Amino acid sequence: MRTRIKICGITRTEDAQAATRLGADAIGLVFYPPSPRSVSLEQAQRIMKSLPPFVTVVGLFVNEDRAVIEQILNRLPLDLLQFHGDESALDCAGFGRPWIKAIRMREETDLVSLEQQYADASGLLLDTYQAGVPGGTGRTFDWDLVPRSLAERIILAGGLNSENVTRAVQQLHPYAVDVSGGVEAAKGIKDAAKIEAFIAGVMRGDND
Repeated sequence: MRTRIKICGITRTEDAQAATRLGADAIGLVFYPPSPRSVSLEQAQRIMKSLPPFVTVVGLFVNEDRAVIEQILNRLPLDLLQFHGDESALDCAGFGRPWIKAIRMREETDLVSLEQQYADASGLLLDTYQAGVPGGTGRTFDWDLVPRSLAERIILAGGLNSENVTRAVQQLHPYAVDVSGGVEAAKGIKDAAKIEAFIAGVMRGDND
């Protein structure tokens, strides 16, 4: 099965168009104001209007109030919600959208238990743990921590780039991979050549 690809932290229409033209299946819009990749409603609307059909638009939230999420959903037809904080399964549900839960990986993380806890999620996004940082660390974690039995539920993130994503796909065979900093010229500004190289790396992993 082909590994799906999400380019996260999109802030510009030209980056969204480049990502989808080059083969990305999904783009991520960050609704977390402390992030340098955060977008306003107006930015998000422009980006979404620029997209071709059949591209999944993911909205990323970190411990956000339900009312704020609902306000955003009233303005934006997001396809999927990504919860990147300390949200419970109940916190993630009830928005009328499928959702995924980000897990910040540590040596002691029990993914099997968490998969049961978030059984209603469409998938688990695995990122690297760093104290005080909800994501976007630019660092990988130990991929041996991921049980092979969960591969079809896993969206692999955390420090991926064109140099390591082939090995990641070959080792884990995740459902999808998620990249942000690994394809940037600067925070929030994507580099089309890096996106192209990253997607080529995913394809090599699928084909080997």
